[in-house]
Amino acid sequence: MNKDYYKVLGVDKNASAEEIKKSFRQKAHQCHPDKQGGDERKFKELNEAYQVLSDSKKRSQYDQFGSAFEHGQAGGAQGFGGFGDFSGGFNVNMDDLGDIFSGLGDVFGFGGGQGQRSRSARRGSDIQVLLAINFNEAVFGVEKEISLKKTVKCSKCQGEGREPGSEVITCKTCGGKGRVIRVQRTILGNMQVQMACEDCGGEGKSFKEKCSACRGAGLVQEIVNLKVKIPAGIDNNETIRLSGQGEAAAKGGQAGDLYLKIRVNPDRRFQRDGANIKSRAEIGFSQAALGDKIEIVTVDGPVDLKIPEGTQSGKIFILRDKGVPYLNGRGRGNHLVEVIVKTPAGLSRKQKELLKELGA
Repeated sequence: MNKDYYKVLGVDKNASAEEIKKSFRQKAHQCHPDKQGGDERKFKELNEAYQVLSDSKKRSQYDQFGSAFEHGQAGGAQGFGGFGDFSGGFNVNMDDLGDIFSGLGDVFGFGGGQGQRSRSARRGSDIQVLLAINFNEAVFGVEKEISLKKTVKCSKCQGEGREPGSEVITCKTCGGKGRVIRVQRTILGNMQVQMACEDCGGEGKSFKEKCSACRGAGLVQEIVNLKVKIPAGIDNNETIRLSGQGEAAAKGGQAGDLYLKIRVNPDRRFQRDGANIKSRAEIGFSQAALGDKIEIVTVDGPVDLKIPEGTQSGKIFILRDKGVPYLNGRGRGNHLVEVIVKTPAGLSRKQKELLKELGA
């Protein structure tokens, strides 16, 4: 029975390699046998189609010979026998298909192979540190020095793992390639899977003498001191990311990141609301009635605030540009002062009579 591999994958005959790959990934996930409503037969058919159309040489032969392609050398088609029948198995390069089969590892049994493959190039772990600063430091920014114990590249061997001057030995198992081919049984039959060599960890080599400082790991634990700039206007629970300042990775892998979670210690004088700062000031009854000038404490220092006569309790005055700087550097918020009028207590008889006269 003739099979239209383009129709199976749902692509046009002029589809690019990327379009074929994208369509296969989507359809393979949809009919995954382990998913509810999955279709094992369709799943095998998709893989069969992809194995042909993803290979430029096989695709060209398929386009040329059409239905004869399935019968190996039938009809005079030479040079492509052996991949018309997929029941015996097929080859898979994990570097090419690793992203496609992500999430399908349980079906294909790729978990161990991919883990071995990525061991030497894995990324270092991220680190998160809680850093406490005071209110004014959060407003105006500050430079802090922090100390942390983390994994760093061994300075003696420069992360290579061998004792300086030691002989390099080519791995006999993989012949220095760092990769070997293993046959794995799957629901699709036997598959030849390329994976990292377990004997050399994918390095393709070993050393006659390992580094005495790191014991061949290429990594050591050290106390590291870092100077960190905290930007003006940062708020409580915000996080600063320092790229590449996390744990180092083995054998030249990319280092992780350092995340500084900021905790701003409260200040009893102020309350922050976004870029604005709020505070309260108490004034006497006569100050509210007759007006006055009072001193207000701000993050910039003391300033004078004019209280107009007849000021009511709860009145909010705005001190412009006395708040928190915006992180984008475009100006500052305001300082909002709520005035609380203190009601006099313990009045004498004469004072009470005067108040009554005022109220009349």
